[in-house]
Amino acid sequence: MRPSRWEPRAYDRALADGLSTDLGVNPVVGRLLAQRGVSDSETGQRFLNPSLEQLHDPFQLTDLSGAVDRLLAAVRLGERIAVHGDYDVDGVASTVIVRRMLELLEADVLHYIPNRLVDGYGLEPAGIVRLHAEGVKVIVSVDCGIRSIEAADRARQLGMDLIVTDHHEPDAILPAAFAVINPKRKDCSYPDKNLAGVGVALKLVQALCLRTSHEAWLPAFVKIAAIGTIGDVVPLHGENRVIARVGLDGMTRGPNVVGLNALLEVAGLDAKVLESSHVAFGLAPRINAAGRMSSPDLAVRLLLMVGNSRREQARLLARELDEENARRKREEEDLVAQARKKVESNPDIGAHGIVVVAGAGWHRGVIGIVASRLVELLGKPTVVLSIDGKTAHGSGRSIPGFDLLSALDGCADLFSRFGGHRQAAGVTLEAGRVAELRSRLATYAKEHLDADDLTPRLQIDAPMELREITDDVFDDLTRLEPFGFGNPRPIFQASGVAVVDGPRVLKQQHLAMSVKQGSRVVRAVAWRAVERKEFLQRRSGLIDVAYSLMKNRFRGEAYLELSVADVREAR
Repeated sequence: MRPSRWEPRAYDRALADGLSTDLGVNPVVGRLLAQRGVSDSETGQRFLNPSLEQLHDPFQLTDLSGAVDRLLAAVRLGERIAVHGDYDVDGVASTVIVRRMLELLEADVLHYIPNRLVDGYGLEPAGIVRLHAEGVKVIVSVDCGIRSIEAADRARQLGMDLIVTDHHEPDAILPAAFAVINPKRKDCSYPDKNLAGVGVALKLVQALCLRTSHEAWLPAFVKIAAIGTIGDVVPLHGENRVIARVGLDGMTRGPNVVGLNALLEVAGLDAKVLESSHVAFGLAPRINAAGRMSSPDLAVRLLLMVGNSRREQARLLARELDEENARRKREEEDLVAQARKKVESNPDIGAHGIVVVAGAGWHRGVIGIVASRLVELLGKPTVVLSIDGKTAHGSGRSIPGFDLLSALDGCADLFSRFGGHRQAAGVTLEAGRVAELRSRLATYAKEHLDADDLTPRLQIDAPMELREITDDVFDDLTRLEPFGFGNPRPIFQASGVAVVDGPRVLKQQHLAMSVKQGSRVVRAVAWRAVERKEFLQRRSGLIDVAYSLMKNRFRGEAYLELSVADVREAR
């Protein structure tokens, strides 16, 4: 937790009051809806009550109708279809739902996901050749392929029909595939441009359900799509909100297939009312761990498992995923420590507006998470590179307001490949050119970032004194779930608060304390804030606390507590 500049989030007071009255919600919820772009009561009703009926017609996506026709023809003709995915949670979820849909239609279908450490990223000509050797006639790429010009050309040369479904930014030239389904295509008028890869895959599944009169199948697919959508950190509004909310509700209610049940069980979530945080910190990391540490096929096989006879097999796979995730955590902590030491001890690395840090043999499966952690710690865009012989494989993460992909575009001549979006990207280049990359990105950052951009900001949604915190307020706030990118968990401010117990260190990272304002005392936890312990200990006077509300359940008791986002001297 780095000290931030607190900024009240603007809102239209009249609109907020109207929403509160018309929707029958607490005034603070009306304010939050106005701040999140809800412009009228009808939109507010849709926001508070997401349903599958709110999904757009999938056939509005350019090329989708032809893709559905081709797939159904392949099913009728008995042609082999391959689903080519990606190794992160978005790609795994996409692979699972498209393969399962085709299985239900009795297609001859297989799936293929490259191994991160052996095959590299995305749709490659070598993968096309491999699938051709297995008799594949039609390939559906999910969460990848939009920049795979060479792979598409190879598929065409081999007489294979390639259907690309992706959500990443296209290049000026699209791959010469049978169909290219991506809402970000310049010639695509689809109304929601922010779908995750699994969201685009779900539109294909939705279209197949509609075309084959199996609409009743869709809710089961939405559960898996919710995991990929939340895990990929896309904006949780529009269709993404529908997918996330309906999917979470469906998983909570059940019944679920045995593979999903086993995953929920090993994450300790099988008896919980599921929220977005459970996916972000419980399910998604375990699925990602398969692709990061071993083979993504482990997670795909688990989520494809159906039938009670496979319950024990599913539990074994889920435990294996859990072990891989534990190994990932250990590797991540070690690399964060190494990278941070390099940044803090070497001005050539740490003194610029963007951080480029590299290490020989760093595990490529975790460098993306390490980059994210360094962004949190340093407040700067960061690229972390693993040096493997003469090649450097990198993963970058950005801060709000800085377009990392544009920065990398300016260095395109250095890379053998790169891609991604504004906030996250991957690169491959010669190890000998890392210093040049650092220099050129530093120059770009100097031109596009200033000290104000690098000052972390904390958006405060509303003031809320401790005495105002009630179960009714919390229940109204839960109607805004699922929280995430584009719909952040609300942050409130309590001013003039005293620490009356603690802070105590939890698990060497977090701080637990009790705070008091007036006669009200509330327990509070500051996550990853151990470096703020000294500040809190030496404050003999009052402080201001920025916090979110959460409900803790312990031994059958449930009580509200604060999740502390930041603290400062009282003003």
